[in-house]
Amino acid sequence: MSAVTVSQVRKRFGQTEALAGVDLTVDEGEVVGLLGPNGAGKTTLVRVLATLLPPDSGQARIFGLDVVDDANAVRRSIGLTGQHAAVDELLTGRENLRMFGELFHLSGRRARERADDLLERFDLADAADRPARTYSGGMRRRLDLASSLLVRPRLLFLDEPTTGLDPRSRNAIWEVTRELVDGGTTLLLTTQYLEEADQLADRIAVIDHGDIIAEGTGDDLKDAIGGQVVDVVLLAAADRTRALEVVPDAEALHDPRRFRVPVAEDSALGVLGTVADTLRRIGIEVHDLGLRRPTLDDVFLELTGDVSPAASAGAGQAGSGAPGTADDGGNAPGGDDEEAVL
Repeated sequence: MSAVTVSQVRKRFGQTEALAGVDLTVDEGEVVGLLGPNGAGKTTLVRVLATLLPPDSGQARIFGLDVVDDANAVRRSIGLTGQHAAVDELLTGRENLRMFGELFHLSGRRARERADDLLERFDLADAADRPARTYSGGMRRRLDLASSLLVRPRLLFLDEPTTGLDPRSRNAIWEVTRELVDGGTTLLLTTQYLEEADQLADRIAVIDHGDIIAEGTGDDLKDAIGGQVVDVVLLAAADRTRALEVVPDAEALHDPRRFRVPVAEDSALGVLGTVADTLRRIGIEVHDLGLRRPTLDDVFLELTGDVSPAASAGAGQAGSGAPGTADDGGNAPGGDDEEAVL
């Protein structure tokens, strides 16, 4: 059975068409990563599927249930972890989970049992009786994810689950996510981190301007753009503009010192030598230069004409929680992109 079936779903906010006829299927037990630039339609689609936002047209079903006509039944089979940890800072971690358990209509005893189990599973037992305001960002995200699992959902939506976290906290979330998948949970993951999609997703759907423009495994998408790339890291960022002017087919990347040159397999070494000679001739110093296989960053650049979503959002600063930023789940409809319409 398909866990998610989306057919020609459209959603508009004023003059902004957030979803432009999306088609998507997620099989039960599958992990699908939804990638796209800010404003592409990722979070609007998640909110439609989570029954938080009605589509203007088209149809979306969760385990065969319509997200509009059968909204209450849909909610009983799903969990949602949003972009920002929805925890009560005045309550302890244990109290937060027990409170959510009661909201999910668990008995007091069952809520306590599930809270204790999840605190252990998410490595929060030692901090269980501390107020959540004393938690680090990674701990809050783990607590938020734990709260969405109190009733063991068949389908879990993870909307930017690791945005703004340090690498150690991100790895911890990845580990828990893999455990959920091993336990049979179906996941739809939106993320700004291409590595995250590569690590976790069975299949990746790229969304841009409210429509799915490519689907496949990470390897499928990389293979689709073909060949290799000459990857260049300059010693000084100030030299890149001049380098882009003199190196044929050079494309800027989000790192101000980097650019790439796509090449065919049979001409890779020749292009590598040409790039090196050209830069040497005009006196531009190179920190690193080499051939590599395309990455999801390259896929993004090829498909959307944009840098990776994490880079376009400010890389490590993305999702910091500042009011009004893209991907802010608290903004009202009418923002400048779909993420502001959460």
